[in-house]
Amino acid sequence: MINFILWLLFGALVGWLASRVMGTDAQQGALLNIVVGIAGAFIGGIVFNALGIGGSTINDGTFSVGALVVSFIGAIILLGIVNLFRRGRVR
Repeated sequence: MINFILWLLFGALVGWLASRVMGTDAQQGALLNIVVGIAGAFIGGIVFNALGIGGSTINDGTFSVGALVVSFIGAIILLGIVNLFRRGRVR
């Protein structure tokens, strides 16, 4: 149960930070920040494994600085893709 709560909290933190960087924070609420953080962790894991870098994400249950960085980069990629389809450009 504690891992689930930590997963939600770190997902919210990662999603919020990524939305601040991408300028979409005013459009998102807390629930969407959690979704962006968790989905971004999934995307970050795929991208880092495809590049051969590896690394864990918050979805692996590993709550470290490296896992937060991989998840954060994945969340930024996710928001960039969303912005591309919404506005036709990346901010």
